[in-house]
Order: sequence, then C-alpha cells, then structure tokens
Amino acid sequence: MAKIHVKTGDVVIVNSGKDASGKEPKMGKVIQVSPSEGKVIVEGIHVISKHVKPQKQGEAGGIINTEGAIYASKVNLYCPKCKKGVRVKHPVVNDEKVRVCAKCGEQL
Repeated sequence: MAKIHVKTGDVVIVNSGKDASGKEPKMGKVIQVSPSEGKVIVEGIHVISKHVKPQKQGEAGGIINTEGAIYASKVNLYCPKCKKGVRVKHPVVNDEKVRVCAKCGEQL
C-alpha cells in the first residue's frame, strides 16, 4: 500500500493536466483518497459524464456528471499564507507529527 501526501478534506491545487492549464490552476477539496491506486478524487476537478442505469422501478437513469479520480502526484497541498501549492515537511512538535509548509513554515 502506497503512502499519499494528502488526506480527505485537504484543499489542493492541480499542478499538471488539463485542469492546471490556463492563467489560474484549479483548486478544490479532496473528497476521497485511494492509497492502493495512488489516486484522489477532488471536488470540481476532472468532471466526467457517467451513464447510469435505473436501479429501482420508476427511478430515472441517464447521464450524470461526477468527479473522476486523478493521480495524487498531480496535486499539491494549498498553503493559504503562500497562496500556492507547496510541498510539506513533517516535524515533530510536542511529541506529535504535524504538517507544515516547506516554504513559509505555516502549519497546515
């Protein structure tokens, strides 16, 4: 099982792929993490069309838009102080590992 640098609920910024192109790279909240695949699902990123069959009688099927999984290496944790995607350090503070921004030292 691989280790992933982001957790569910983190705000991340996309640093490569179609969602990173343009003036402003997209950012969003991590909905789900899959360490075995090395992928994450981010809110509003990599939106795909999915064909859904009706599960019960009377329920409508059709095409829905949902977020697809992207590789975790394509996202960086967002630092509100630096206002950009950053790498993370893991120093021990008060016998507890914490995540801090590698650039400014802000605790994330």
